[in-house]
This record gives sequence, C-alpha cells and structure tokens, in this order.
Amino acid sequence: MNSDQKALISDLILIAKADDKITHGEYDFIQRLAERMGVSPKEVDQLFHDPLPMKTSFTELERITHFHKMVLLMNVDGETHEKELALIRDFGLRLGLRPGAVEQVLEAMERYEHKIIPSHGLLQIFNTYYN
Repeated sequence: MNSDQKALISDLILIAKADDKITHGEYDFIQRLAERMGVSPKEVDQLFHDPLPMKTSFTELERITHFHKMVLLMNVDGETHEKELALIRDFGLRLGLRPGAVEQVLEAMERYEHKIIPSHGLLQIFNTYYN
C-alpha cells in the first residue's frame, strides 16, 4: 500500500471516529473503499490504531473526490454530528478547497436522499467556485 492510499484511508478513519463511535456501516464503507484501492483489511486495521497525517499534495480533482468520500462516509450512519461537520470543514480547508464550496456541499447534501450528492452535482458546485 502506498503512502497516498494510507493517508486517504487515515482521513476517512478520522472522520468515522469524530463522533466518538464507529458504526458497522462506517467500518464496512472504509473496508470496501480500501479493497478497491488494493489495501488489505489488516492494513486498514493498522491504520485504525495508528492513522497517518493528512496528505494534501493531490490534484484538484483528487482533492474534490477525496472530500466527497469523506462526506459520504460522514452520512453512512444517517446521523450528522457537529464534530463531524467541524472536521469535514477543517479537512476541506487543509485540502485547499474554498470554504464557500465546502459550505455549499454541506448544505446541498441535505436536499438529497440519504444525503448523497451525485458526483455531477458535486462537480457543479466546485466548478462554480473555481471558474
């Protein structure tokens, strides 16, 4: 597993832990994403115990995609906690995303079933802020 993948999985783990509990759905979501990235369950479990610091040197599209994964994970358990929102906002800033775009994503998710913003809707929000 390369360091980029480890950093991405670690970020998701931090989001899952933000409300002081990890649901089965959150754990499963992280494991399924990790599997698609070629990361073993054992490696993911190691990251749960020893997460890596955030890495920000990704392309703009990779940062937006990563932010989207964090928003999806935050909503897996059907609950949105203030600690999760604060951490999502912080991650957005550290990823170099514009605060207005981050806020618009968080507002837009409320309008969709299960708070899942379709990828085209997400890109539309970011295109508005970056053009």
